[in-house]
This record gives sequence, C-alpha cells and structure tokens, in this order.
Amino acid sequence: MRTRAGMVASGIALLLVGCSPLSSTAPTARPETDTDLLNRYFAAFNQAADQGSEAQFAFLRTTQHPDFAARLCELDGLTVDIYPAMSSVRPDPDWAPDGASSPRGTVYVVGVSLTVRRDGTLVGEQIGSQRVAILDRRTYGFAPCLNPR
Repeated sequence: MRTRAGMVASGIALLLVGCSPLSSTAPTARPETDTDLLNRYFAAFNQAADQGSEAQFAFLRTTQHPDFAARLCELDGLTVDIYPAMSSVRPDPDWAPDGASSPRGTVYVVGVSLTVRRDGTLVGEQIGSQRVAILDRRTYGFAPCLNPR
C-alpha cells in the first residue's frame, strides 16, 4: 500500500522529469540594433557631462567621427546634456557638414533638446537636430566648429 507521502514524492519526480529542458542551449541574446547603439551613445554623452567639462571633451574627442577628427570644439568649461527624441530618429544619407563630403557610415538625424551649463549653472537651452553616424558598429558624433582644435 502506497502512502500519501510516497505518492506525492512520485508525482514530484514525474513533474521534474517532465520539466527537463528539451535543449541544453541557452536562448541567444538579440542582436544590438542601431537604436541600441544610439541610446548608449547619448547616455554616455550625458554621463561624461556629469563628470565635468574636461571629461565631456575627452568623450567628444574619442567619439568624433574619424572623417572629421580635426574639427573639434573646445567646451571652455561648459557641459552639455542632450536629450534625444528617439521616436524622431531617421536615416539622413545625403547630409554632410558645411564644406565637406558625406561621412562614412550610416548617418542618422534625431531631434534633441540641449541644456548647457557652466559649473552646474544653466546658461542655455536649445531644441534642434543632432547628426550621429554608425560606422563599424560604433557610434560617432560631429562637433565641427569655426575654431578647430
């Protein structure tokens, strides 16, 4: 005669056998999209601003599109926070900075709101468009100016 405890144990054993995975491979992560790369770029841009003007300039220097590495503006003690409207992102294949040819990679334009601060004090806000490019799965920005460094 089977006891109630024995029947429960047998039932649990059957359930565990029935729940064993059919495959030993784990699900694969989804590939990183261009939108993922853009989101990560803007988050890193703002994280650099949180660390100060020098840190943000270092970020801009390392993420400046390689075709425009010689065109980089000093921040002169300012920091810029950028808030993209990701729903506005669209390819912009024909865009080129004034007086230059189109950059390599896939260029995107996105509507943004910018907040400019000096030593934590708000000095300006602006709404506009920002161009970024993805080249070899890296995101690059464009910071051309009249007085290149």
